[in-house]
Amino acid sequence: MAELAALEDPKIREVNRKHGDDHGVNLGKLRALAKRLKTQQELARRLWETGDIAARLLAILICRPKAFERDELDVMVREARTPKVHDWLVNYVVKKSPHAEELRLAWFADPDPVVASAGWALTTERVARRPEGLDLAGLLDVIEAEMKGAPDRLQWAMNHCLAQIGIEHAEHRARAIAIGERLQVLKDYPTPPNCTSPFAPVWISEMVRRASASASTARR
Repeated sequence: MAELAALEDPKIREVNRKHGDDHGVNLGKLRALAKRLKTQQELARRLWETGDIAARLLAILICRPKAFERDELDVMVREARTPKVHDWLVNYVVKKSPHAEELRLAWFADPDPVVASAGWALTTERVARRPEGLDLAGLLDVIEAEMKGAPDRLQWAMNHCLAQIGIEHAEHRARAIAIGERLQVLKDYPTPPNCTSPFAPVWISEMVRRASASASTARR
């Protein structure tokens, strides 16, 4: 904890606060510290228990994802209230857990929108990698009905799922684009140059274009 405190940078903290993340540690330096510590599951648990944001990010980097029990991960996701901790926990830990599918089903319609967003993130992962058994049309029904009025974090996760369905599944692409056009979610989101807009119709079209261009190049 002393070493993490020594990495504190007030300017970084100020920038992070604007995004809802109350920590001031450069993530490159945090990753370097994690690389030196290597995997230490018990230390990871102790760091998590401090409640400190930087300590929890470090815990995620040095933990053994498959060592967590299902109920332990459920508690951790409910405790992870800041965006960066939540995002890293879901992507670096839960997605690698043998309990991922069980938790996806449990979280998907959770009354807590932050927990529900984790369920949607896991569903988006399945849309891209293991869509067998998913009701993609049913997911589009829910997105069409609920995304517009969803809280920010949940809305973002639902929008990602919408885009992924459109990108990966040509038979649902026209409907996914039409839903995005109708709802207009994230249409005006500020997007840096050379980055793809999170507005689903633009996102879908650009990723499909890239895949087509890549396939065309490979055939030459």
